[in-house]
Amino acid sequence: MGTAKNDTLCMPAIQFPRDCPSRQLIELLADKWKLLLVHCLADGERRNGELKRAAEGISQKMLTQTLRALERDGFVSRRDYGEVPPRVGYTLTQLGESLRKELLRLSDWGLRHFDEIAKARSDFIRSEPLGTPR
Repeated sequence: MGTAKNDTLCMPAIQFPRDCPSRQLIELLADKWKLLLVHCLADGERRNGELKRAAEGISQKMLTQTLRALERDGFVSRRDYGEVPPRVGYTLTQLGESLRKELLRLSDWGLRHFDEIAKARSDFIRSEPLGTPR
């Protein structure tokens, strides 16, 4: 752990007080759209419409909110070209690129274990009595 005062607040793995940096990071990133957009920006600058198509199913409102949050937190840089019609591009910052590399590790883990997850889900569904809510 680092030397920040808050680091010592969440040393035990089972405790995550509100001001624990690990908890704050999980809350910051625990959003499917943020993680997808970071991946969508892997190949360089993309415009709003390109991101909307790449992150299939995202609404324009959610795309705008998510890009603003990523920009606010230093993961994405926004470039306004000052043209008419408006042209704006988004790229990963150095921080965003370092996050993307970590997300690739998580994606690789998911791909290696996807069959196990799918089997566990299937086993769970088969083992539940029909109509029995949990």
